[in-house]
Amino acid sequence: LQGLYTTVDFGPADNMTKIFTLLRKYEPHGPLVNSEYYTGWLDYWGQNHSTRSVSAVTKGLENMLKLGASVNMYMFHGGTNFGYWNGADNKGRFLPITTSYDYDAPISEAGDPTPKLFALRDVISKFQEVPLGPLPPPNPKMMLGPVTLHLVGHLLAFLDLLCPHGPIHSILPMTFEAVKQDRGFMLYRTYMTHTIFEPTPFWVPNNGVHDRAYVMVDGVFQGVLERNMRDKLFLMGKLGSKLDILVENMGRLSFGSNSSDFKGLLKPPILGQTILTQWMMFPLKIDNLVKWWFPLQLPKWPYPQAPSGPTFYSKTFPILGSVGDTFLYLPGWTKGQVWINGFNLGRYWTKQGPQQTLYVPRFLLFPRGALNKITLLELEDVPLQPQVQFLDKPILNSTSTLHRTHINSLSADTLSASEPMELSGH
Repeated sequence: LQGLYTTVDFGPADNMTKIFTLLRKYEPHGPLVNSEYYTGWLDYWGQNHSTRSVSAVTKGLENMLKLGASVNMYMFHGGTNFGYWNGADNKGRFLPITTSYDYDAPISEAGDPTPKLFALRDVISKFQEVPLGPLPPPNPKMMLGPVTLHLVGHLLAFLDLLCPHGPIHSILPMTFEAVKQDRGFMLYRTYMTHTIFEPTPFWVPNNGVHDRAYVMVDGVFQGVLERNMRDKLFLMGKLGSKLDILVENMGRLSFGSNSSDFKGLLKPPILGQTILTQWMMFPLKIDNLVKWWFPLQLPKWPYPQAPSGPTFYSKTFPILGSVGDTFLYLPGWTKGQVWINGFNLGRYWTKQGPQQTLYVPRFLLFPRGALNKITLLELEDVPLQPQVQFLDKPILNSTSTLHRTHINSLSADTLSASEPMELSGH
């Protein structure tokens, strides 16, 4: 664009000379600028936690500074995709980004200095003065748990509260965008027009699930259909059986040529040879409901047996020591969304990884004398022991071995606060 200064971006593994030579084609004069020097990289669900070595990042920075180049580091401070705010990439297939955006950055997701920060500071000190004096110490961290959660009820039992204005009716299913549902979840409902005695294939053609669908017949969880997957489910049911499909928006494409990343059911589902029609769409306002719930005891919904599929769990708990930052660990849980005191922490996907803990800033927690409330929407399978723990270190790579000190059996709903400590890896 005319009048705008051209810059480049690259990481420590890229050929700096080649890229800066390319920059000179577009900007013959003026400073060399790397406007995004990658100190790490983001994570995708189902892949390993990304890291960039301290030595590689510092060497790349020093080489650029020797040339007199200007550098903006991305990321310098790791962050968190709270709520539904993670993005996604399309690299031949849909790749949603994890809740953690720690990024292996010089300052961690929790705001703590890492060895990478001190190494970069040493490099910069060779070229200009750096401020004297100590850096702020890491924030205090705490441990808590295990906390045993109680069943609240199936998501379907709260439809009137989750969608107080009632459903939208349409012959064919409508997208999130068509009903002005920005993010989160929408429930699609129809009824079987005839009895199906044998397991019959059920699928959505032309990759029409955006992004993940949880299928239920008469409230019983049948399985998952997922974007870019060719899997089919096999369903049975009676005439008039209720077919519910809860569709999750897993995050919008963050960049690339396809900016129209519509969500929901993009095509009508097919059961056997029948195209299913006559749909009701329930745009769900789950956050509003959880905020209304959080200061109250949630209503218990009676169930003759353990429910399957999308289900709410909750628990109140005190903090007996000083409050610190912490990391919510969900061993055995499958996939879902979690709220602390009505605040949407983000998605967990324990079975997929690599992220195993969710960052909980201390400002979200109430101190001694007040009760805190955790609410989970588990979308698939609940562990035999529906427990969570709060750890004093993050687990961002599912291949990491969790130290036994983090699994020790503390008395339920009590806290021991740890000393401030530096995060020294994952």
